[in-house]
Parts: sequence; structure tokens; C-alpha cells
Amino acid sequence: MSFDHWRAAARRLSELVALGSDEGMSTAEYAVGTIAAAAFAAVLYAVVTGSSVVSGLGSLIGKALSVKL
Repeated sequence: MSFDHWRAAARRLSELVALGSDEGMSTAEYAVGTIAAAAFAAVLYAVVTGSSVVSGLGSLIGKALSVKL
């Protein structure tokens, strides 16, 4: 094949890739966003339910309830 044939084939391939490049992008972005949000929620849940956070919140609530006015 000559150089012109290779260039035409590369141009045609890039046109085919460009035609399908936007199809499904929204769905893929939503999927990645959903996975990231779920991972963040899992990490936040693990932190909040950790023993130090639970004991700290319990101590704070206990002190708030024992205040004499």
C-alpha cells in the first residue's frame, strides 16, 4: 500500500471513531459518578461508625444532657 492509502485508511478510521465517540458518554459519566459517590459514602460510613467517633459523639451528647441550667 502506498502512503496515500494508509492516510486514507487512518482518516476513515478516525471518522468511524469520531462517529461513535459521544454515544453513551452520559451513561458512562453517570456510572462513574455513581460509583464514586457510593465509594465516598462507604468511606464516610466507616469513619462515622468508627469507635473513636461514636465514643466522641456519645461523650458530647452526655455532656450536653448533663448541663445544669
